[in-house]
Amino acid sequence: MITDAQVERWLREDVGHHDVTNHVPGETTGRLVAKEAGVAAGLEAAEAVFDYLGVDVVGRLEEGTAVDPGDVALRVEGPAREVLRGERVAVNLAGHASGIATRTRRAVDEARTESDDVRIAATRKTTPGLRGLEKRAVVAGGGDTHRLDLSHMVMVKDNHVAEMGLEDAVAHFRERTSFATKIEVEVETVEDAPRAVEAGADVVLLDNMTPDETAAAVERLAEEGADALTEASGGITVDDVAAYASTGVNVVSMGSLTHSAPSLDLSFRTGD
Repeated sequence: MITDAQVERWLREDVGHHDVTNHVPGETTGRLVAKEAGVAAGLEAAEAVFDYLGVDVVGRLEEGTAVDPGDVALRVEGPAREVLRGERVAVNLAGHASGIATRTRRAVDEARTESDDVRIAATRKTTPGLRGLEKRAVVAGGGDTHRLDLSHMVMVKDNHVAEMGLEDAVAHFRERTSFATKIEVEVETVEDAPRAVEAGADVVLLDNMTPDETAAAVERLAEEGADALTEASGGITVDDVAAYASTGVNVVSMGSLTHSAPSLDLSFRTGD
């Protein structure tokens, strides 16, 4: 849910305390137009901005809709001053989210050339204050949000292992979590994958491994009858996601979906 408080922060940042630029009289219409092909997202956020300003949204595409140059993603009508005040914030939000959705769709399509089952997931490498927008954009592109915040799953990472050791770290967190909370353990070698399962991991994160090493770890766990999900992560891009999808892992997570996606080129035009 996008709150009024969020919208107020976005608008305050752009409008400031003395907006002369947009003191334009009368009523007008406006439309958010795609200038390149991609996947539309962030339109709910754009609509929330205009709603807050008292501008009517008279039509918009569904999140996740494919767009081509010239397609109209959102239409509004209302006081010209308020339409113009909301324009830049709405374009920035929708452009950023649509860029993430577009990159996610590309990654999913690449993965599907090798596997119909593997999930393409985001990470917590999101922009402070925009995680909700960015995670929803990943879903719009056909991806998985992964954990939304630290409360959704315990992830035992390299620093935890360095401080407590793998087995002791898993035991430590198992004592402190609900039965409903999964524990994921990050490993960096094929040999440590079965160790993680033996220690009680529900999910094994195969971190910074090559596709060949990832496949070897998945095979090793299967040979030992391990009942745990596997996830590949660490510097994976759209260019090599198919190679990781072919390894048999259940999940491929990619920080680049959110932290490196270029904004989709959108423009906002008023009048007929």
